[in-house]
Parts: sequence; C-alpha cells; structure tokens
Amino acid sequence: MFERLDQIETRYEELTQALASPDIAGDSSKYQKTAKAHSELLPIVEKYREFKDLKRGIEESRVMLADESDEEMKAYAQEELNKLEERVVQVEAELKVLLLPKDPNDEKNVVLEIRAGTGGDEATLFAAEIFRMYMRYAETRRWKVEVLSNSESSVGGLKEVIAIIEGQRVYSQMKYESGVHRVQRVPATETQGRVHTSAVTVAVLPEAEDVDIKIEAKDIRIDTFCSSGPGGQSVNTTYSAVRITHLPTNTVVSCQDEKSQIKNREKGMRVLRSRLYEMEQAKQQEALAKERRSMVGSGDRSEKIRTYNFPQNRVTDHRIGLTLHQLQDVMDGKLQPFVDGLVTHYEAEKLKQDNEAR
Repeated sequence: MFERLDQIETRYEELTQALASPDIAGDSSKYQKTAKAHSELLPIVEKYREFKDLKRGIEESRVMLADESDEEMKAYAQEELNKLEERVVQVEAELKVLLLPKDPNDEKNVVLEIRAGTGGDEATLFAAEIFRMYMRYAETRRWKVEVLSNSESSVGGLKEVIAIIEGQRVYSQMKYESGVHRVQRVPATETQGRVHTSAVTVAVLPEAEDVDIKIEAKDIRIDTFCSSGPGGQSVNTTYSAVRITHLPTNTVVSCQDEKSQIKNREKGMRVLRSRLYEMEQAKQQEALAKERRSMVGSGDRSEKIRTYNFPQNRVTDHRIGLTLHQLQDVMDGKLQPFVDGLVTHYEAEKLKQDNEAR
C-alpha cells in the first residue's frame, strides 16, 4: 500500500509542476484535464502526508521516552505517544478507503424517478412529499433540480415525477436512495384513526453522456401528442408532448413539461439515455456478488430501504439500522445523517471485500 502511496505522491508533484508549465496553461483542454487529475489525487496525498507526520511524531516521542529522566516529561511524552498512535490507526484506515476503486458515476448528475406504489391516493401524497424532501436536500447542496415530467393524482399528489438534479458529485450522495420508501401514518381520508402503510418507489440513475450510450436514429420512434394538464393555452392545442420509444429494448419515455416539442425531445432523450445506461450497468453487474450489485445500484427496487413512521416521529433506514426521531427535519431535506451513514457503511463493505479478494 505504501509503495502505491509513494507513487501517487510522486505523480501529484509532477501534476503540480505541470500546472505551472506554460505549455499546459496555454491549452485550456490540457489544463482542465491536468487540474482534474491533480484534484483527484489531492485528498489521498494530504492524508498520506498526515500519516507520515504522525509516524515521525511517534518516533520522536519514543526517543524522548527512552532518553528522558524527568518523570513529568516522560508522562507528557507517553500521553502524546498514545494520542499519536491512536490517530495513526485512524488515518491508515482512512487511507485504505481513499485507495478503493472509485465509482466512475460519482461525479455525474442524476435522473430522479419517483412513483407511487401500494396505498392508492395516500401513496401519491407521500410521493409528492418525498419529492419535496429531495428538492429541499438539493437546495442545501446548491444543486439545480429540473422537472422533466410529472403526473398528478386527483387529490393533489404525484403518481409519478421524473427530474434531473445537476451539481457537484450528485450521484455520490444520492445513489443509495434507490429503493422502496415506506410510510406509516393515519391518512387524511381515514375516519377511524387507523394507521395505514403505503409505499413509494425511488430510482436514482446516473445521467448518461453521449459517450456512455450511443443511440442510433434507426433504433428510436418518436411520437408527438397534445399535452395534458391543469390547463393553459398550449394544453390540448399543440402537439408539443413527446413519446420516445427505444425499439431494441422497448423502453418508452414521455415528456410534456415544456411547451416546445424540441425541448421535450431533448429532455426525453436525457432520460432515455440514462435508463439505457442503467440497463447496461445491470448486465455488467450480473457477474458480481449479490451484495456488490446492491451496493453500486443494480436497479433492484423491490427491497424496502426506509420507513417513515409519523405516529412515532421516526425514520429508520433498514440497511444500516439507523433510526432518527426527527421525522419532520428529514422531510424538510435534512438527509445528511442518512447519506453519510450509507456512504460509510458501503465503503466499509467495499474495503472488506477488497481485503478478502487479496
């Protein structure tokens, strides 16, 4: 591991020098590529340098303990040595995590799809609340959310909503949200005060670029139709809504959020590309272990991942056993404790598998 870390540090220093080179600085494409590689290595190099400083501190403390005759100074040196040894173990563990293979999708934007599941009208109301939760979370991260399409229920909920979330490392934070989200509460329509259980399906897909998925014109059929919605001059008067069918996979995407047919087509293609990318990933992951597939997002959304219990003011993530009695805060977008817990859990799982593979 340390030989590899030495190589990474040497490479980092080479990239630092390259960024100052006139040849690189004068070529924007080369500069951006070099700067990206440099920034990717920075966290590892900083942590490795902290590790080396700690090791030097440990050696100095041991020498001081061996040479010092003053009992008070020896006690101080021993206390300092204990702290350094405790910290160096933590830093070494952090280095192992940093050296794990990166998910190539972590830097990508995401396509977020939320659909009401079992529970009728109550499920559509909860789907709308889940979407609002992610909107609020995106605000805290300064991400941009753009709705591509949505279908409202008769009670003001959402049967389905599809949106794109754009920003820094969106997929790295959102990728573990895919799955079935269950709600337990007394619906507004319940006259006898009984608690009902409903479910909502969430899918988080990394947005695919043109280089990730190539779609041939001969493989798609595009149909146009009149938009449907609450009203407005363009509704049911112009064929601005678009339905795109990918013929080889029979994947269908509809988009009617924009008044422009061209814009709806562009948005629809973004969703189609991401869905096909997810399918391709799922094929590649079939050869991997079941735990590994679920870890990186195999697209299996049948498993209940989180329960929102309103009577008990409780939210529980079943994958990591984390429960918070702050339901309203979570619904207001304060998701970071779950996000951090899930990232830490799956990084530990990857580290365990990496060690077993060796």
